[in-house]
Amino acid sequence: MQHFKFVILGAAKIAPKFIEAARLVPQVEIAAVASKSKQRAEQMADKFQIPKAYDDYETMLVEERPDAAYICVTPNDHFRLTMLCIRHHIPVLCEKAMFQNSQEALDAFAAAKEAGVFVMEAMWSRFLPPTQKLKSWLAQGIIGRPETVHTTLGFRADPDPENRYMNPKLGGGAAKDLTVYTYEQTVYIIGEPVVHVQADALWGPSGVDMTDHVYVRFPETIAELVSSFAAQLSNKIEIRGPKGYMVMPDVNMPTECTLYRTDGTVVESFTDTETKNGFTYEIEEVVRCVRQGLLESPVVPWQTTIDCARVFDQIDATK
Repeated sequence: MQHFKFVILGAAKIAPKFIEAARLVPQVEIAAVASKSKQRAEQMADKFQIPKAYDDYETMLVEERPDAAYICVTPNDHFRLTMLCIRHHIPVLCEKAMFQNSQEALDAFAAAKEAGVFVMEAMWSRFLPPTQKLKSWLAQGIIGRPETVHTTLGFRADPDPENRYMNPKLGGGAAKDLTVYTYEQTVYIIGEPVVHVQADALWGPSGVDMTDHVYVRFPETIAELVSSFAAQLSNKIEIRGPKGYMVMPDVNMPTECTLYRTDGTVVESFTDTETKNGFTYEIEEVVRCVRQGLLESPVVPWQTTIDCARVFDQIDATK
């Protein structure tokens, strides 16, 4: 089978993890990297033995004609670069949060549908074995029908108003860094239609949301999601039903999960000992979907990204 060629748009800190993961996937190669800074692009290319470096995204897309593009710039530029790739008919894997609001999401996916181009948000956590194990336990009915979900994720972020956490011009804020995980992981694991969502937020002096509270109502389950840049929170998802409960620490980077009876007795514990780099799963998904001619992934469908962007709309409305 011929090689599948990626290019990288952005020289962010997350890029090396993607590069290392790509090298673990057979037949996948990184052909080039581009950044607004030619120096940064060249430094990354030299460090990771990537053949070419560019200081212009469009030039790279035109000259390389890759099989897919990985976008890892700050969220404020995700929409523009996604649309650029779509215009050049290049499939897209874009870091989360993929869009800053629902209008960006709707416009991008409409363009992708019209152009027949595959597009996916890089919600890598959905593919990880502990996440899949939780879904398996739920499907088996071991705890009964889930009744409550509590998902939390938070840390004290660097208060510098110019960094990506605190700068609204860069798409900063807890919503696009943390709530994207708590929401998208929760709705994926529960796997039922969302009936109602209500969001609230506390805002910081730099103009970004510091703490988000999101209430999600499923047909017979209520979920409470809290994420914060202002406080250190336990990083976990806990799902309770009439016959027991399950806990997955590290909702965004899980390596284990545990199933309990109602009295706290452990029924089963699972630890992922196989995964070397969790980004490999999303890379494999892009390759599979593109080669099969799909426009969206069944694991991270467009509607997921649209719905999460609508949560961002609600959070923004609280300012």
